[in-house]
Amino acid sequence: MMNKEQIITEINEGKAVLGIELGSTRIKAVLIGSDHTPAASGSYEWENRYENGYWTYGEKEILEGLQSCYLDLKQNVKDQYGVILRNLQAIGISAMMHGYLAFNENDKLLVPFRTWRNTTAAKAASKLSDVFDYHIPERWSCAHVYQAVLDHEEHIDKIAHINTLAGWIHFPLSGERVLGIGDASGMFPIDIKTGNYDRAMLRTFGELIGDQVGWKLEDLLPKVRKAGDSAGYLSEKGALLLDPQSDLASGIAMCPPEGDAGTGMTATNSVAKKTGNVSAGTSIFSMIVLEKELSKAYPQVDLVTTPDGSLTAMVHCNNCTSDLNAWVNLFSEAIGLTAGKIDKNELFTALFRQSLQGDADCGGLISYNFVSGEPLAEVDGASPMFVRTSASSFTLANFMKAQIYGCFSVLKMGMDELREQEGVSIDVLHGHGGIFRTKGVAQRYLAAALNTDISVLETAGEGGPWGMALLAQYMNEKERNLSDWLKEEVFAKAEETICQADENDVKGFEAFMKNYLRCLPAVRLAAKETD
Repeated sequence: MMNKEQIITEINEGKAVLGIELGSTRIKAVLIGSDHTPAASGSYEWENRYENGYWTYGEKEILEGLQSCYLDLKQNVKDQYGVILRNLQAIGISAMMHGYLAFNENDKLLVPFRTWRNTTAAKAASKLSDVFDYHIPERWSCAHVYQAVLDHEEHIDKIAHINTLAGWIHFPLSGERVLGIGDASGMFPIDIKTGNYDRAMLRTFGELIGDQVGWKLEDLLPKVRKAGDSAGYLSEKGALLLDPQSDLASGIAMCPPEGDAGTGMTATNSVAKKTGNVSAGTSIFSMIVLEKELSKAYPQVDLVTTPDGSLTAMVHCNNCTSDLNAWVNLFSEAIGLTAGKIDKNELFTALFRQSLQGDADCGGLISYNFVSGEPLAEVDGASPMFVRTSASSFTLANFMKAQIYGCFSVLKMGMDELREQEGVSIDVLHGHGGIFRTKGVAQRYLAAALNTDISVLETAGEGGPWGMALLAQYMNEKERNLSDWLKEEVFAKAEETICQADENDVKGFEAFMKNYLRCLPAVRLAAKETD
């Protein structure tokens, strides 16, 4: 690791690299040096809103949040190193994958951003999956735009182009309407052989919509780029957008914008074939880099790509830690009634550790964390639910264990399908996300859920913005392929903790899942009743 003087030199010489990721609950920027380790960071907290039937973030807040995040990073650089951030070697932008952002010819947003969390495109997704013989999830951009056509929304005739959140932010910074292949694979299926959108499926899409609109989908989509490719340069307007104090230089190289799945794979050294990772936050998803194509389409499995274009099986669940966080907040509020005070991080740690005292099957307690709809579990709308019987062992340890088990249950359903039907196997899965911060708890439970060894890298806590910074840095070091560069250069000395699946834990999770699946129809009914 570089010392302070070396970091100051690299910042002053414009050799540092910046990654910014717009995540579900936070926009975060990470600055790295030539040793690939974080030198400074900045952040901006935010939350999605449910407005007019859609989960969304406001356009103004997106841009202001981006700017606030950068200015926070800039101030932290000044505080730590006594220098002003003026130039950079490269910049990379990442964000939540998928969703729908539609613009007119003047680059005006036609409808509020529809995020990955929405489950409003079921009819379109089902029809596209049928005609393509390829699973199209509701959250993919092509499903959203086709649903808008089916619903005869007023804006459809005005669409000039569509994008993801990362691609949208990249455009005003660089003037380039391009997208990394990993993020692009969540807009429309990618042909792995060509590294571009699947031409046959584009033709089928065109035949499906016919003359209902005056555009072709291929003309709306951003151009596809792979890791290591150039994606333009920071323009003068882009520099002022990031830094209204006018200190940041223009002309900085920009790498292809990517989705948070691709940056998570990069941050956990999981882009080579037969590697995989689990990213857990507001949502949870696993990414398994495949050796070959699957034999058929599965509704539980999305086919996307790594940032360098390798085929990847993705099991995506809309819900993970939101309901868990809500319960911990409730406990914090209860402690406050007694004039007690406790740091929220300490409370999480204490409750997670207490869960280790719980029964292997959570004592018959069940937690469903569906703060929003969960297509993989066939739950149409929000229906968070906690279930127990009079015979259940209702203890704090079992309650917390059930909450954490619930975070992994739908993921298990999809991963079991992939393993049983296709024989997909991997040696170890890398976990990253805040849920793994308390060592030996969620990591152990995920190992039990998937009956697979789970590795947590010491660097994994840096998350997606660090992975995005690495992808930006890779533009100047691409004499090796991405997986070799990560393995040999970035992670050569990385420390990791591996948790092996314990037989008793595995049996306990299976018992929990029997109860989970038995009561799932009631949760589905509750979701329909609340619509």
